[in-house]
Amino acid sequence: MTDFRTLARTAEAAMRDVFEPTPLQRNEHLSERFGADIFLKREDLTPVRSYKLRGAFNAMRKVMEEHPGTASFVCASAGNHAQGVAFMCRHFGVKGMVFMPVTTPQQKIMKTKSFGGEFVTVELTGDYFDDTLAAAIAHCEAEGGHFLSPFDDTDVIEGQASVGVEIERQLGSAPDLIVMPVGGGGLSSGVRSYLGNSCDYALVEPEGGACLGAALQAGRPVRLNHVLTFADGAAVAQIGERTFERLSDLDPACALTVNEDRLCTTILEMLNVEGIVLEPAGALAVDALKDLREHVSGKRVVCVTSGGNFDFERLPEVRERALRSSGIKKYYILRMPQRPGALRDFLNILGPRDDISRFEYLKKSARNFGSVLIGIEAGDPGNFAQIETKMQTAGFAFRDITNDEVLAEFLI
Repeated sequence: MTDFRTLARTAEAAMRDVFEPTPLQRNEHLSERFGADIFLKREDLTPVRSYKLRGAFNAMRKVMEEHPGTASFVCASAGNHAQGVAFMCRHFGVKGMVFMPVTTPQQKIMKTKSFGGEFVTVELTGDYFDDTLAAAIAHCEAEGGHFLSPFDDTDVIEGQASVGVEIERQLGSAPDLIVMPVGGGGLSSGVRSYLGNSCDYALVEPEGGACLGAALQAGRPVRLNHVLTFADGAAVAQIGERTFERLSDLDPACALTVNEDRLCTTILEMLNVEGIVLEPAGALAVDALKDLREHVSGKRVVCVTSGGNFDFERLPEVRERALRSSGIKKYYILRMPQRPGALRDFLNILGPRDDISRFEYLKKSARNFGSVLIGIEAGDPGNFAQIETKMQTAGFAFRDITNDEVLAEFLI
């Protein structure tokens, strides 16, 4: 039986008919900041701006070799997997049916159609991904077609392992540490299966979708009750059965979680300082360096930037989250006396570098006191302690709702 390393190298070699290896770039900014040799494996620079076309290519290649009469391929995806499958359908000249939720942003729908051209049909169905997935599987059962899993497929895992093949060749050996994002586990299980024990691993999940951490604790894949979709490229409710088989012996300490608000500071930093556009999942590995500072010092480290399909319409949300995470923006519900001069008294509390970014009366019919939603951007995070002390001294009743998920969802 052919060993996995040989299969991964074969897959990687076959890909060269489609696209060049993605760059492995030493990043001076990060290397200096963390006292290490930090390299970025730029999967955001593939033809579809993510690593997903690797798995799609390898799975489709092997299916067509084993079953030459395969007429069509089917997938369910709201993002990078859909684009990878569409690109490969066009490359191989085969028909594809891509099922996407009705709520999928128009930009992603248009990109999928653009990559697939006349070979791909996009079917919008279901408000939630589970409904979309069920529709895709039902289509395969009724109409035929080979279903392409986004991660829980041996050939897909083998294709994603090509990232590890390229890293090993480009560095001349394995790094000391490789940092990768985890969603369903296709990338991480593939790269780890290829590189084995030749390096250490840090596998990074968003806090709102930490399915690997849950699986390592339970000893089996478990479904999360709730998943936050901000880092949609890695926000998966349950890690794959096949992928977890390859990760189940990991030390749970290797599985890290990153707060989605803090992740936004890294997205903006990479954009503003380095000119690198990363989607939230694509920035996970870089953001995790903040938690790995002591572990990476003096070492050779590779961070996989897994995707760059960032919709710039999300930039205001990213900035908002980054400001809150950095501690320089807070939201309060303030009890404002309904008397002349009350607002002026409040404004005198603020320093010269503090700014009001939002001011909205929540109860407009109040006679004595009115509830006000107020957003403040401070010149320094430390200013808020002074602002709150001054509000208390001046008799303004207030409540900090910055981290109150329920109120923030309705009011901010």
